[in-house]
Amino acid sequence: MKKILITGASGFIGSFIVEEALKRGFETWAAVRKSSSRKYLTDSRIHFIELDLGNRDKLEQQLSGHQFDYVVHAAGVTKCLHSSDFFKVNTEGTVNLATALRRQNAGLRRFVYLSSLSVMGPAREQEPHTEITADDEPRPDTAYGKSKLESEQRLAGIKDFPFIVLRPTGVYGPREKDYFMMAQSIKQHVDFAVGYRPQHITFIYVMDVVQAVFLALDHGTVGAKYFISDGKVYSSRTFSDLIRKELGNPWLLRIKAPLWVLRTVTSLGEWAGRITGKISALNNDKYNIMKQRNWMCDITPAENELGYKPKYDLQRGVEITMKWYKDNGWI
Repeated sequence: MKKILITGASGFIGSFIVEEALKRGFETWAAVRKSSSRKYLTDSRIHFIELDLGNRDKLEQQLSGHQFDYVVHAAGVTKCLHSSDFFKVNTEGTVNLATALRRQNAGLRRFVYLSSLSVMGPAREQEPHTEITADDEPRPDTAYGKSKLESEQRLAGIKDFPFIVLRPTGVYGPREKDYFMMAQSIKQHVDFAVGYRPQHITFIYVMDVVQAVFLALDHGTVGAKYFISDGKVYSSRTFSDLIRKELGNPWLLRIKAPLWVLRTVTSLGEWAGRITGKISALNNDKYNIMKQRNWMCDITPAENELGYKPKYDLQRGVEITMKWYKDNGWI
């Protein structure tokens, strides 16, 4: 039986990867922290392992005696109080894990790293109808994107390490909390958008991310970096319209504000977060993400090399997601 380790197993994407690994008959090890919720990790076949990615020596002790065939590294943070924390967790944590595995896991076949389209930053921003490709120069303008890009670069510097990078665009689906905020807002009759220039947005349903992960584990090209989305492009209003439909078309106040308003709000959110010690969803990184107009990306390499075929367009994915939110009392 093939043995797989999944970090970030208690998280949104990680928990779905664990479920798929079990379905495929893997001996499945879920890496968690002591404080991690195991709400979505209740299957008795799951093996748990506590890993301290921030302490290389301790990490090597925790991994001692384990030989994994595959590793999916889905652990990481998307928002932090301080920019340096992105690099401590996303970059150093990734390097610590890869280094420990390289030293004592000679049989490792593939290590799939879940990065992000955010590593590209405003690539092709001046060419709004042109897809971002792997040949474009990454220019991340968020601390999150910079930490992910540095992780990719550091992985490439580890000799003979069988890593593959997936760069998903905006991931949504059941259990997800950030896009869920939009559903909450629409239920409360407000749809808030920023910027007056057209915005070309891309999405990927969580199960299509899972599909790409297992394709990469099976036959992904070592060292390759793949963009993944559902293969379509949407306007800024499409997502909110689909959510509204699933909520029974409530009356809606649509507010479109100029970017300077968002800049003011996110600056205040950043300041308040540092004062209170509570991470705000409205921060400087969020401003750079929301102001970006072009999130189109080329998924052709993933289709050709991995055999990746998106199964969920936005309409189907939103229907399933909203039903889950309702069935589980989130809405």
